[in-house]
Amino acid sequence: MSAVGEERLADALLAARLCAVDPGLGGMILRGGGEARDLVLAELRTGLPGWASVKRMPVHIDDERLLGGIDLAATLARGAAVSRAGLLAEADGGAVIVPMAERLSDAMAGRLAAAIDGDARFVTVALDDGIEAEERSPAALMERLAFWIDLSHDRHSGHGPGAEVPQAAAPEESWTPDQIRDDGEVVTALVAIAVALGIDTARAPLFALRAARAAARLDGRAAIAEQDILLAARLVLAPRATRLPTAEEAPAEPPPPPPQDYAGEQEQGSPAALEDVVLAATLAALPKDVLARIAAGTARDRRATTAHGAGERRKSGARGRPMGARAGLPGGGRRLALIDTLRAAAPWQKLRGAAGRVAIRRDDLRIRRFETRAEAVTIFAVDASGSSALARLAEAKGAVELLLAEAYVKRAQVALIAFRGTTAELLLPPTRSLVRARRALAELPGGGGTPLAAGLRAAQQLAEAARARGRTPFLVVLTDGRANIAADGRAVRAAAVADAMAAAKAIGAGGVQAAFLDISARPGPEGAALATAMRARYLPLPRADAATMHAAVRAVQPR
Repeated sequence: MSAVGEERLADALLAARLCAVDPGLGGMILRGGGEARDLVLAELRTGLPGWASVKRMPVHIDDERLLGGIDLAATLARGAAVSRAGLLAEADGGAVIVPMAERLSDAMAGRLAAAIDGDARFVTVALDDGIEAEERSPAALMERLAFWIDLSHDRHSGHGPGAEVPQAAAPEESWTPDQIRDDGEVVTALVAIAVALGIDTARAPLFALRAARAAARLDGRAAIAEQDILLAARLVLAPRATRLPTAEEAPAEPPPPPPQDYAGEQEQGSPAALEDVVLAATLAALPKDVLARIAAGTARDRRATTAHGAGERRKSGARGRPMGARAGLPGGGRRLALIDTLRAAAPWQKLRGAAGRVAIRRDDLRIRRFETRAEAVTIFAVDASGSSALARLAEAKGAVELLLAEAYVKRAQVALIAFRGTTAELLLPPTRSLVRARRALAELPGGGGTPLAAGLRAAQQLAEAARARGRTPFLVVLTDGRANIAADGRAVRAAAVADAMAAAKAIGAGGVQAAFLDISARPGPEGAALATAMRARYLPLPRADAATMHAAVRAVQPR
């Protein structure tokens, strides 16, 4: 494991200890990690009280098992309603491990968030196995967990020297974070640092304060020291940073040391001095890639968690991801949820006087709900005419290849349409074969007129065919927007422009999501007008290379 990896593992182990000392920190997001993740979970179990339980939340857990409800088996056996505690109540005082947190539905994340905000006290460890930067745990959950730690880029092969953490002092049942003293300057410093780093939530500095107090408690001290503040800012505030401090907020040069005669009597520095020291330490703790993205203005809000390029969500009554049950009548493709129906009827059996049998009324009936995600199809319509110029076409090919590779990773289908001369040609039907896609792209010729209307119509037809098969199409058009070949093959510019506009309006009316990349060296009004008619995002990229085009398309792909 690298030195950076050892530092991240040490931070994760220390965060686990802090959570065990103060469950009010909420818990942590653990991204990746492999064996290192297991060490962190073991460290958390060690720090929790011996009587505390650690519960693993099943991926498709229902509301009754999570939050509590009627114990159906006991209710049917006794003939009276019997309640049971949910998994979150059973974990009170312990921990809840949430696997595949990046796939957690917003509804389930909301239930967890409500439980964290409630009276129950448990540590939540969200295991994030996302690959792409945009694949994150739901915002509602991340907001309520103090620590976000990324172990995904390192492999652990042993307990290295950087993984040592202090041992907790003997537990005191009466201990609370408020018993750890601070002089008031700590809160001012943490809030100022959060503002300087572009953190727009009040929970972050509050979590940092609790973390500092827990660190002092972990070290057996009754007051917060500067090292606790530095630790809290590094573990809590640094991962949430969305911008770099402005020149006015940048840490100033440290003040000269006090005279030696007064060193022992020197009082704690002013709030500004404390802010400077902690802010400098926090900036030094930022990973290099995060620092570079913030400096370039490309850092995304980490609470945006849904991956790009996925198909739309659809309700289903027969298959897909279980979404719980709701009141309703079976039939018409809707299936009866027997257990939920019995659970709804159980509390009323005594009033209904059904001795020896279960009386079920119409209002008790529940039907099963599922959610499916349609397969996505990204359709590339590439202008291969002479007006695109060979250099621009090469850059467009590079961008398309990057997008093709990304679509392949997401298990989405891709298709490629090229238009040149007088017609449009489907070079690659919808496929997941990256090899075929690259071969078709490499063989894409250039030259001839710009039959833009034919290219747009071919793209629309392919999108409608994909939609008819239950897929979600997304259209990417790369062209300079200067049509000169009409739909019937005539080289009449006025007719070509009118036909292209009609084809663009048809795409817009059909509701196909699209992006229009104007790759002309000098973008004119033609491309913008076509994009407006298509109801597509217009991206003028006159001097963009393949990587810039790729990033632009990813930014506008459906989520």
